[in-house]
Amino acid sequence: MKTINKLVLALFLFVVSLAYANTPPSPPPSGGGNGGNGTGSPASPIDMYLYVLAIVAIVFIFYYTKKYKSVKA
Repeated sequence: MKTINKLVLALFLFVVSLAYANTPPSPPPSGGGNGGNGTGSPASPIDMYLYVLAIVAIVFIFYYTKKYKSVKA
């Protein structure tokens, strides 16, 4: 049963890695523009918290590593 679960998980991760999270932005229209740069789309809300999420992930890694070592010993 564990082997089947691992195979299903691997297949799921493979399929998800092939899926697009967001459609690529369309190119800006050609012609007389206002000289702006970028696509004009707003930044993703998660971009504001990228550093906080990275710190939280590192804290979780240390916490669960220490917890696992203390249970194993």
